[in-house]
Amino acid sequence: MRIVSISPSNTEIVAYLNQTHLLVGVDNYSDYPVEVKKLPKLGPDLSIDMDKVASLKPDLVLASLSVPGMEKNIEALEDRGLPYIILKADSLYEIGEEIRKVGTALGVKREGEAKASAFLAEIDSYRQKNREGGIRPSLYWEWWPKPVFSPGGKNWLTEISELAGAVNIFADKDIANYKTDWEEVKRRDPDHICMVWVGVAEDKMNPDLLKKRPGWNGLKALKYERIHVLEESLFCRPGPRLLAGLRQLDTLLNEKRDG
Repeated sequence: MRIVSISPSNTEIVAYLNQTHLLVGVDNYSDYPVEVKKLPKLGPDLSIDMDKVASLKPDLVLASLSVPGMEKNIEALEDRGLPYIILKADSLYEIGEEIRKVGTALGVKREGEAKASAFLAEIDSYRQKNREGGIRPSLYWEWWPKPVFSPGGKNWLTEISELAGAVNIFADKDIANYKTDWEEVKRRDPDHICMVWVGVAEDKMNPDLLKKRPGWNGLKALKYERIHVLEESLFCRPGPRLLAGLRQLDTLLNEKRDG
């Protein structure tokens, strides 16, 4: 099969299934595993060059609706008569289902079942480990600084927070992606701030900028130096690498508790 992936999380699902060798082209943001970096790049996920996609003669395109604006990719695939499936997961369970879906589509259904089961089993192990009561630190996840976007209650990062023994300060918002402002974050006064600006490398994020926001120096997270610049690819992509992010967050929070 000749597979094209136009979203990083889709590419990572293919890798999780040990089928990277089937990929013939990927979007510009697909950077994992390392071998996909040598594949033809098809443009940013919101501006895919569909003529280039068509030129690769794919047997299947793995499309996505994980980001607003991706709908036009689907329309362009339809216009060209290219075969595709759509992935759009908001929860960890849905990611497990999509691992199965991709496995079936790539002709490795058994591998898909096994990998999905392993993914969900590790999640359940964290649920058992951190289900005890007690004080749960609050987390503010900053996806974008201006305008301010943060995951809401229907996003996988709310689940990741809970699995690591914490709580997302915007878990009460019944949407996946919540637009807020600095004043509301200040009112909620999180114990920790997790900086994961979508599409931005860690070395490009400056936590000192948070100290310049009006009134933020009084936040618990700043007073106790609990600002964490995290690898956005481990937290912002709805795919199997969220497990690596969960492990990292669980370790980080346990170290802080012990400290």
